[in-house]
Amino acid sequence: MKSASTLSSAFLQPAGQTLPASLLALRFDRASALADLVLPSRKTENWKYSAKHLKLTDDMASTLPLDASVETATDISGYTIVLVNGVVRPLASSYPTLEGLSVQRFRDLSEDDATLAADLMKISISDQPAKAGSVNLSLLNGARFEDGLLIQLQPGTVVDQPLFVIHHTTANHSGSAYPCILVAAGNNSQLTLVEDYVSSGDSPVMVNTTTEFSLGDGANVTSVRLNTEGQTVQHMGTTGVRQQRSSRFESHSVGFVGTLRRHDLHVRLEGEGSECKLNGVVVTQGTQHYDNHTTIEHVAANCNSEETYRNIAADKSHAVFNGRIHIHQDAQKSNANMSNKNLLLTYGAEIDTKPELEIYADDVLCAHGATIGQLDKESIFYLLSRGLSRRDAKVLLTMAFINELVDLIPVEQVRDAAHIGLNQFFDQAFQEG
Repeated sequence: MKSASTLSSAFLQPAGQTLPASLLALRFDRASALADLVLPSRKTENWKYSAKHLKLTDDMASTLPLDASVETATDISGYTIVLVNGVVRPLASSYPTLEGLSVQRFRDLSEDDATLAADLMKISISDQPAKAGSVNLSLLNGARFEDGLLIQLQPGTVVDQPLFVIHHTTANHSGSAYPCILVAAGNNSQLTLVEDYVSSGDSPVMVNTTTEFSLGDGANVTSVRLNTEGQTVQHMGTTGVRQQRSSRFESHSVGFVGTLRRHDLHVRLEGEGSECKLNGVVVTQGTQHYDNHTTIEHVAANCNSEETYRNIAADKSHAVFNGRIHIHQDAQKSNANMSNKNLLLTYGAEIDTKPELEIYADDVLCAHGATIGQLDKESIFYLLSRGLSRRDAKVLLTMAFINELVDLIPVEQVRDAAHIGLNQFFDQAFQEG
């Protein structure tokens, strides 16, 4: 009988020491917890389709250069923080100077703020398996982060424009990077955070990210996540969200390219009257693989959640969606809705979808649905009869399928980037005249 593979000890070697003592102690504890970690396999439920794409070789264990030279020029106006291989670049960033808003890198934290950051990470849900028997590799981020961002909003603070965080990974040789962001939004505060993941180089690398949101009473936070990293970048991202009374969290996720892309999004509605809205768009082609796993936990009563994800797969690519809604016993009057629609452009492409409802309360309104289909031949024929080329007809129908969610993205720069990515996808997916 073949023994289970465990995480190589190369990933548990001591990382850099330029962090406050409380964060170093937390990192040591996370590394200790990873000893003898059994890596996911096809028998691991939440890695059933992705395990075969996961490559955690020893050459990827080394940390990518923390002082790598990259072109950090950006046409984004406003608040921008640049991270290169998980380390903040203050000189390339444009920090907000707004009363009630604090944006600090881990390396510069006072011991009090570092203790706060460590406490937030200790109670984070991003590193907790959403379901028994699942494996979450975000613990690796907690054991290896070299830097990060602590974003704090005092009660009532309203950030007047989006805060962009540009994550740049240099794939000039094999290695790994571990970006980390903590957001503590005080009561009735408002923030839009945009995470843009990009890369340069073509060596196989791994990016393991963690973003943790803590929303106070009445806080309103929007998270926008755009992934356009190169084909050779393995990306495993985890986002954890805790919401208190009457808070609102909105997520928009757009993903392109990659041999392995994975995003685990775990939301807990812990305060009565809180609500969340999750939107996701994924397109794959070639032999790419993209896996979205979401969990929404209704813990308190009178909470609302709405989730809409759409996938498009071409060539021999593979897209996966696993969405789970968990209604706890005390979460009466919960209102939850999940929708996942999928479009296969070729016979060789594959999409797997698994919507789940787990309900322990008796006074709830919940619904979920999933569809998988192809472009309608009659619709294509109709558009051909109206003078469109076959390619334009397919592009028009595919854009109609996906554009509804793209247009909901509240940040213009991200909408534009999504449309550029989609146009490039169409150019390769529909080449006939």
